Amino acid sequence: MTPATEFSASLPPWLRDELDALPDRLASAEDRVALVNRLADRNWHAGNGGPFAAAVVERDTGALVSVGVNVVLQEGLSGLHAEVMALSLAQVGLGDWDLAAGGRDLELVVNWRPCAMCYGATIWSGVRSLRIAGAGPECEDLTGFDEGPMPADWRGELVRRGIEVHEGVGRDEAIAVFAEYGASGATVYNASR
Repeated sequence: MTPATEFSASLPPWLRDELDALPDRLASAEDRVALVNRLADRNWHAGNGGPFAAAVVERDTGALVSVGVNVVLQEGLSGLHAEVMALSLAQVGLGDWDLAAGGRDLELVVNWRPCAMCYGATIWSGVRSLRIAGAGPECEDLTGFDEGPMPADWRGELVRRGIEVHEGVGRDEAIAVFAEYGASGATVYNASR
C-alpha cells in the first residue's frame, strides 16, 4: 500500500448552493447562532455528518467570513468537524493561517462548545472570540457523541489566551436539534473502541 500524500474537503452541495443566499452580515448574537443552528439541523438531515455547524464573522460588523458544517460522513475523515471547516475556509478565503493577522477581530460561532479537537483548533486559529449556544452535557447525552476530554477551566484558558467566550443565545434551539438527531437513529461515528 502506498501512503496517501494529500486530501481535500468541501462543503456539501446543499450548502454551496445556499452560500449566495446567506446574509452578508449577521449583526446580532441571535442572528449568528440562529444561522449555525439552522445549518446544523439541515446538515444532519442531509446525511453529511453530525448536527454541528460553525461560522466565522467579523466581531464588530458581523460580516460573514465563512461557514462550515460537519462533513465527517461525507468525506470519510474524522477531523472534518464544523469548526475545522469554518476556520480552514476562513484561512483560505483570507489567505492567512493566522486569523488575527492585520488586526482582524474575528469570532467563531458554534452551535455547542467545541470538542477536544476543535478546542485546540480554536486556540491556534487566531479568532478573538468564541460564541456558543451552550456547553453542558446535553449534546453528548442526547446524541451519543463522545466530545473528548476538556480542561476543567477551558473557558478560563481561552480567556487567558485572548479569546472571549460568550454563551447562552440559541441554547434551547441547539438542544432541540440534538434531541431530534438522537431520536432519529442517525449514525454516531465515535471511533471504534
